Amino acid sequence: MKNGSLSLCTEFTLVAFSSLAELQLVLFVVFLVLYLFTVGGNLTIICVIWTTPSLHTPMYFFLANLSFLEMCYISSVVPQMLVHLLVQLKTISVAGCAAQMYVFTILGLTECCLLATMAYDRFVAICYPLHYTLRMDPSVCLKLAGASWMTGILVESAQTTWIFTLPFCGAGTIQHFFCDIMPVVKLACVDTSQNEIVIFIISFIFIMSPCLFILCSYVRIILTFLKMPSAAGRHKAFSTCSSHILVVSLFYGTALFTYLQPKSSHTPDTDKVTALMYTVVTPALNPVIYTLRNKEVKEAFQKVTQRKLHRQRD
Repeated sequence: MKNGSLSLCTEFTLVAFSSLAELQLVLFVVFLVLYLFTVGGNLTIICVIWTTPSLHTPMYFFLANLSFLEMCYISSVVPQMLVHLLVQLKTISVAGCAAQMYVFTILGLTECCLLATMAYDRFVAICYPLHYTLRMDPSVCLKLAGASWMTGILVESAQTTWIFTLPFCGAGTIQHFFCDIMPVVKLACVDTSQNEIVIFIISFIFIMSPCLFILCSYVRIILTFLKMPSAAGRHKAFSTCSSHILVVSLFYGTALFTYLQPKSSHTPDTDKVTALMYTVVTPALNPVIYTLRNKEVKEAFQKVTQRKLHRQRD
């Protein structure tokens, strides 16, 4: 399509792994295994929570939400990446790229908010245990989860729509394996300095605000830990937070590095590595973290497995 003397893109080409032609089949197998493991692991957590009445608590309600979100999150990127590892023509239409960015960014921001909600749940449980059932009743949990999703949908829908009002020119080559924000913005054939400032501000507000809330919650939790008279009480309280702390560290570590650094610091190689961390590795680690480090989930999983074995024998 022509716009004056400029040739506007109607499709993009994702060339992240084009230079690794001899390794693409190996990468396909690795990413397929990680994808199946992630979906299977998170689906298992949801099923265990659903079928175990003792896990019908606010903490596990939010964990089930997180597991569902992680399945959608990795599914917004990896299936297309797997296809591109098997075909020569690694193209995606502008509309398809926009759709992928809508889904990916909405889920990413929703996860930021949901992790903050989970921190609030732990804060109330440990700092105000006598008020926990009142402050975190089912209606409150639904509202907090709903607010997380609505924030992600409203903010990222507006941002992605604004990004795709830009004209994209030239060959449309994206040095990435999916339609992430900065690699796409780099293809615009107009000055994007204002767009980048707005993207940075939005990222700062909506990534840092939940992050700061999580930090403040854990400062209060740590102060409460220190006031507990017994080591056993401190260990029990901390064990309910350790999995969440690990997941937050993995997610925010890569998100802050990716979206809060200036454009001049972005390189195709660093973008790809950090993107692989938060799109593939982190979602794959979350089921491991929550099953290996959470005694209640492990016990519930063992009971569900034993029930299935007994039914098969009968």
